[in-house]
Amino acid sequence: MQNPAMQDQAMQNPAMRSQAPENPSDETQLSIPEGVLLGHALVQRVADSLGIRALFIKGPASVVQGLRLPKMSVDVDVFVPPADLEPLLAGLRARGWRGRPVDPDSRTFPKHSVTIDHPEWPCCIDVHFRFPGMELDPADCFEVMWAHTEALELAGQEVRVPSKALGILILALHALRSPHLPACQQELDFLAGLTEREQLTATILEISAATGSLAAMRPFLEERIPPEMGTEMEWPQPSTEWRNRLLSKEPGSARIIAIAQAPLRDKPKMLFRAIFPAREVHLSRNIYADMSLRGRLGQHRARWARFLRSLPKTVKDLSQLRRVRSR
Repeated sequence: MQNPAMQDQAMQNPAMRSQAPENPSDETQLSIPEGVLLGHALVQRVADSLGIRALFIKGPASVVQGLRLPKMSVDVDVFVPPADLEPLLAGLRARGWRGRPVDPDSRTFPKHSVTIDHPEWPCCIDVHFRFPGMELDPADCFEVMWAHTEALELAGQEVRVPSKALGILILALHALRSPHLPACQQELDFLAGLTEREQLTATILEISAATGSLAAMRPFLEERIPPEMGTEMEWPQPSTEWRNRLLSKEPGSARIIAIAQAPLRDKPKMLFRAIFPAREVHLSRNIYADMSLRGRLGQHRARWARFLRSLPKTVKDLSQLRRVRSR
């Protein structure tokens, strides 16, 4: 980092002084783990300066808390009240952070966070304003979550992180989106053992009910609650969004399901965009993608090749959708 503004910031933050070059001609680059830790401190300071409550989820904090096996985090995940999303993003944009291109089709891929990056930082920041699987109003969910936080020091900065029970809920919901993946199943097994050792089932159940997460959490919680409580439980039905997430193991099937469920007046436009995607769709996969006419044709061919390779899995996803509808 040899940008003067970045050097000034490093000198103002004691945690970053070791990264400031002694010689202006030297280049110093943060590693990903360093960037993630310092990113937590940066976001917390920006949030504090704006009077915003920020809750850091997943990432290195969950490893420190013993909620995850050791693993390297590649981004900063922060949760804020929906009303504070834009103010926090504006504060980070003022410090050089910029929004990454995203697929504009929010019907197929409902948005729950905004991802930003910085040309001189090795990690991204994901600013969450809701969490998939939590079906109640996002503002109300945040209040419930905030009541179950604790303080943790990262990179010399005190930040707010989930309590163990809330942390397990968040990580379980994240893994339950793709329970067919071995890594997600491994995480669910680890969280299940931790829940039983720490006797946190009742608290997780309480937070799940308060955030509207019972339907999504049922596969994780049902076999852990006492038998007498299980007979009295009324498990709500999962939302269409959550069912679609579970059924759509391939991006192609997600688009087809969204088109099938859309009102008739919206289908032509959605179908057109599925065949001829906006440039942001290509850039969301690779921010440096060639967007010249020749480059876009190449991106288009690659997109169809991926779809054709995934077609057998897509057909399987759609057959599962038909079975769900016939119940």
